[in-house]
Amino acid sequence: MVRGVSPPPAKRRRVPSSKPTALTTTPSTALRPCDPSSLRLISWNVNGIAPFLQKSITSYFQKSDKSSLQGGVPPASLRAFLQRHGWPSLLFLQEVKIASIDIKTQDAVKAAANERTASERSSASNQGPKYDVYFTLPTDRYNARGLGGSGKVYGVASIIRSDVLPKFKFDELRARTVEWDSEGRVNIIEMTSPTLNLALFNIYAVNGTDNLYRNSTTGAIAGTRHDRKLAFHRLLRDECASLERDGWRVVLAGDFNVAPDERDGHPKLRTFPAQHVLNRADFLEKFFGKRREARRDITDLATASEWRGFDIWRETHGDQRGYTYYSRGREWGTSCDRVDYVIAGRSTWEDGRIASCGILESEAERGPSDHCPVWADIKIGMLEKQDNVSTNFENEHSTG
Repeated sequence: MVRGVSPPPAKRRRVPSSKPTALTTTPSTALRPCDPSSLRLISWNVNGIAPFLQKSITSYFQKSDKSSLQGGVPPASLRAFLQRHGWPSLLFLQEVKIASIDIKTQDAVKAAANERTASERSSASNQGPKYDVYFTLPTDRYNARGLGGSGKVYGVASIIRSDVLPKFKFDELRARTVEWDSEGRVNIIEMTSPTLNLALFNIYAVNGTDNLYRNSTTGAIAGTRHDRKLAFHRLLRDECASLERDGWRVVLAGDFNVAPDERDGHPKLRTFPAQHVLNRADFLEKFFGKRREARRDITDLATASEWRGFDIWRETHGDQRGYTYYSRGREWGTSCDRVDYVIAGRSTWEDGRIASCGILESEAERGPSDHCPVWADIKIGMLEKQDNVSTNFENEHSTG
């Protein structure tokens, strides 16, 4: 049975010296308000939506939801998370683990995003916005079976403020997936206006392993999950390139299951098994234009030349260390990777549309998951082209 684990479950080579040093973490604070002209996007691999749909018995006796983030994890609440971080325009969730036929749970997610918090109920002047929810869930009966064939595996959900169209003067919003994936890994939010066509990708990328990958239609063996990961890179890159050719501004956010370089792994970057290194090199080549020494197919080269992405956190934070995956089975900060991030397409980046970005890097914000959320503010409207995007970029990290 094929089961998804994020990030890749490859073992790190043992360090013969002492136990890895644990990183410290600063207390989490709510994000500062977003500039009214910018759209705020938060992305979070929740590693299962179930905790956000269950109320603890103590919650029925609480008079308010003023949960302190110091010394503990706030209750798992989608609505409270949205409120704490200033009602973002979009919240992208990965690995929700909902079966495509489970309409009851899908409806529960929609309700959880809109059920008023205690502070909203107590004050008519403290009402938050409504949210719509768009799912891409697995339909692949060979590669996305889930535990016991339940289908509760993978899957992404895009939670979007209902007022996003009038607020930013978009004419239309469309949510779609792609024909080349049936594992529930890609949800694309397309918003159009006379001056801007914006495509926001919610991504839960394939985890490369030696497990078999089967043709999603026939069930015939078609390689390993490593092979599928490489194909996923190519297909996603081509999807982005196609949209950019048609004039779209492209932004990708999610769990890419790749730590880009040695700055993105602690105590060190994963380099074993060897295929993991090749997967990383393929990802860097296809999304950031970093070429490998190995020979490449000429048609792939032609397509690659049309697409270039920018890892906006790395571009604007230099050599700063920051991580998003913290294993729940280990002490906080002893083994962690940055596998969740936001990628801006070339035109989006060069237009200067990325206003700010960060990682909500704390045990409190990790919540019941094993990933910390990441976020970005995206400028909407007509902009003057920037000569040097990073010089005007607001550097934030531990508080965002």
